Amino acid sequence: MTAKLTPLTPIDAAARLNAGQAILVDIREPDEFARTRVKGALSRPLTAPGVAPAGRQVIFTCRTGMRTDADGDRLAAGVTGEAFVLQGGLDGWIKAGLPIEQDRRARLEMMRQVQIGAGSLVLLGVLLGLLVHPGFFAVAAFVGAGLTLAGATGFCGMARLLAFAPWNRRLL
Repeated sequence: MTAKLTPLTPIDAAARLNAGQAILVDIREPDEFARTRVKGALSRPLTAPGVAPAGRQVIFTCRTGMRTDADGDRLAAGVTGEAFVLQGGLDGWIKAGLPIEQDRRARLEMMRQVQIGAGSLVLLGVLLGLLVHPGFFAVAAFVGAGLTLAGATGFCGMARLLAFAPWNRRLL
């Protein structure tokens, strides 16, 4: 029999957390977790799984619920006892008006940085191609090829470059 995650509304999840019946495990990456999270949530990224604490129900969450749903069987299999998924993820929690912790000084998530960088380069390439010289359309094509490669292989050159940006370097 395959283990499954049972959906919980944010209000039901908050009630279980407040009663001490459950813990919330956030499966997003550390850079995502650092910026916005539910107070008291544990960070256990999918890329570096940890053991979920035993003795209480486990509620898994991500940003929207899509990653949690996609990996629900694997997550549920790693829990002894009841396992749940927060419907709508962190976004659903916020929409329900429940409290969160935010650190606006934390850097933007790497994927958002890639989206901003790629989108800006495509827009610049198209504008320059229209206004200056058609050769600038190659910039947009190059970025599109890079995004296609990243999707097909999991290697994102732009993310690797952005990791060296001053705002992404950890202070010693």
